[in-house]
Amino acid sequence: MHPYHMNRQDRQIHDPGELQRLLQNGKYAAIAMCRNNEPYIVTLSYGYDPAGHVLYFHTARKGLKLDFLRDNPSVCATIVEDRGYQTGQCAHSYSSLVLWGNLTILEDLDEKKRALDTLFHQLETDPEPIRRRNIPSDRAYDACAWLRLDIRHISGKSGQ
Repeated sequence: MHPYHMNRQDRQIHDPGELQRLLQNGKYAAIAMCRNNEPYIVTLSYGYDPAGHVLYFHTARKGLKLDFLRDNPSVCATIVEDRGYQTGQCAHSYSSLVLWGNLTILEDLDEKKRALDTLFHQLETDPEPIRRRNIPSDRAYDACAWLRLDIRHISGKSGQ
């Protein structure tokens, strides 16, 4: 998709450091998918890997989102930093990102491990007890599906 002209260019985030900060501090991404002219959107927690400029997710091994992805891996996602409604100003303080890219179902064990480490780094303050409880062996990585969003384009906007 060709980048669209943002109407409120005064709100566009141009600073790559700010885009990185929003990706690294976010917890959830709403992912929009489409197949056969049928839309679907799902919100998932994620981990951002700045080295690969990708988002990692985990999900159930079966379900509608995986059916959609097998038909069309091209997705659009949004991440929002909500700083709240500004009472008496009819305004909302926020920063948001829109990401375009391809979502891939991971097969490689090493990348599944990298995905889990990335998610833990982003979401947990002390991941080791959770890792010990849920990942007793490499076979545990097959209990869920692991996804990677390769970011093709990113756009950011901020208000208030």
